Amino acid sequence: MDIHPLDEALSSSPQIAPEDLPAIAALGYRSVISNRPDGEAPDQPSAADLRQAAEAAGLIFAHVPVVGGAISDQDIADFRQTLAKLPKPVFGFCRTGTRTTTLWALANAADVAVDDLISRAQAAGYDLSALRPRLEGIAG
Repeated sequence: MDIHPLDEALSSSPQIAPEDLPAIAALGYRSVISNRPDGEAPDQPSAADLRQAAEAAGLIFAHVPVVGGAISDQDIADFRQTLAKLPKPVFGFCRTGTRTTTLWALANAADVAVDDLISRAQAAGYDLSALRPRLEGIAG
């Protein structure tokens, strides 16, 4: 697994498999959030299969699927609300981890300095510099 901590509550990762869930639980994560829609790739495990494996490992599972490059304000609100309800720390994933990281930054832009969000994402291996105008628009 390729895990990238974003803050104390959330880490981001590329796609995982059901057999990864026991190791994720062993690392201390309490919840998993999937931001990848089902059926994006033929070899991708379904959210239902991942939910079953997560729950068997003692984790809470949430599915907030978004389309990369088309994240709406409603997607951001859904992610923020779901993340707020999940036991921390949360393990988030999508195909590469970028959508999860983007959602995290957009969901936090009203409360965290844009430079800090971009810097934390960069430290985690994700370049969100092109997202700056949208982040600044949320930050006001």
